[in-house]
Amino acid sequence: MKQVQRTSLADQAARLLLERIRSGEWQIGAKLPGETTLGPQLGVGRSTVREAIRQLAGRGVLQTRQGAGVFVTALDVREDWDVVLRQADIAAVIEGRIAIETEAAALAAQRRTASDIRAMRRALAQRITGGQTIEEYVDTDMAMHRTVVAAAHNNVLLELFDGFVPRVRQAMIDMLNLQPAGTPCDSDASGNDQEAHAALVQAIADREPTAAAQLSRAHLASLKAALA
Repeated sequence: MKQVQRTSLADQAARLLLERIRSGEWQIGAKLPGETTLGPQLGVGRSTVREAIRQLAGRGVLQTRQGAGVFVTALDVREDWDVVLRQADIAAVIEGRIAIETEAAALAAQRRTASDIRAMRRALAQRITGGQTIEEYVDTDMAMHRTVVAAAHNNVLLELFDGFVPRVRQAMIDMLNLQPAGTPCDSDASGNDQEAHAALVQAIADREPTAAAQLSRAHLASLKAALA
């Protein structure tokens, strides 16, 4: 039979310290008082304070600098990225994509290689020929967008984009399933939508960062507007 577990003093001290940080008592970059000061304030010994600090350091809130002290590096505990995305509504996710992909498109127009352009054009063609089901269409669409981000040659932007993919993929599938019958290739990927993607690729190929950023933003903003 499971029993209620008593919270350790270090856990309690860490929670109290975190509450004080969240309340604004110390800002980012501020140095915490020493163990001899914090101990009496928290009602625990110095070893417990050290363990509480280790816990918060492991969670990204504090940092111990040898010979200098303990400093605040964040005002709250980092939440798991996957959890954040699962809890976010699709409009918020698209806003995140706008921030990432608009900058990526501008950088791609400055940094793209001939190989990048070939990859984009292959992916553009596959949006039409490779998506016979809704799931396949969404996958080819996300693959095309990824080639643009990859062409920015910024690993941070690419990592952020890849983090969005599972959440965006399912949301797009759900949205398209609500549309009238017909294949995605017959409806969404044809006409203006495909032309918008082709224009984005051409702007990148022509090394026009402002135009590329504007086209990327306009396309994603239209996706957000479609949610209303």
